[in-house]
Amino acid sequence: MTSSKPSVLFVCVHNAGRSQMAAGWLRHLAGDTVEIRSAGSEPADQINPVAVAAMAEVGIDIVAEHPKKLEPEAVEASDIVITMGCGDTCPFFPGKRYEDWKLDDPAGQDLDAVRPIRDDIRTRIEKLLTEIGGTV
Repeated sequence: MTSSKPSVLFVCVHNAGRSQMAAGWLRHLAGDTVEIRSAGSEPADQINPVAVAAMAEVGIDIVAEHPKKLEPEAVEASDIVITMGCGDTCPFFPGKRYEDWKLDDPAGQDLDAVRPIRDDIRTRIEKLLTEIGGTV
């Protein structure tokens, strides 16, 4: 049985910053009305602690998340695939909606540099939710 919920996959290289923050925002704003996945083409060992701290400032806890390897099955199972700098390493399946979000990479950045990335992601998530009929 297929889910009636829209499904979104966030993909970046390390699945340690941008894609995890995006998944956290979507989970926070949409609750269980959207199926959420995130993955990386070259997953890191752990989530970027500065991304965790930036999200904690706005009441979103992503500390328990772990970077995951991007598998073609995750792309195939998703309605919308949002890439964040993974380029040609992202698999392509016809019939999927793809968006490429140009976002600075929070890797190696301090909290002051990550906050605007976090806030930019929130704005994009809110726009996405209005487009797919989720709650904001």
